[in-house]
Amino acid sequence: MENGLPGFGGANTYSPLSLAFIGDAVFELLVRTSLLKKCNRPSGALHRESVRRVCARAQATGYERIRAMLTEEEEAAFRRGRNASPSHSPKSASSHDYHYATGLETLFGYLYVKGDIPRLEELFDVIERGYEEASA
Repeated sequence: MENGLPGFGGANTYSPLSLAFIGDAVFELLVRTSLLKKCNRPSGALHRESVRRVCARAQATGYERIRAMLTEEEEAAFRRGRNASPSHSPKSASSHDYHYATGLETLFGYLYVKGDIPRLEELFDVIERGYEEASA
């Protein structure tokens, strides 16, 4: 979808950290939706699994799983986020993982604002399969 979501400017008009802001929410919603579809567990258990999947290390690993699939445009969006200078430093993650997680969130925010939901879902499915393989 070239025009993007109604009410948003073009995806490239937003700063990388603004895209990461919305991308973080999009990624978490995808994780929570996936967990809920798979099983009906107590909310505490769902929350713990969700936190495990949205932490910086898991997101950095998720990027590695989809790296080869990305278009030049998507890779550029990722790099903008990875190279951005956040206003705080990570407490429970390495700087490398934190920057790669920010890049992934920026990519997801970029695709969301652009309105390319099918591509978002395609990339997330690959990341999700990785979680399942790691748990098996």
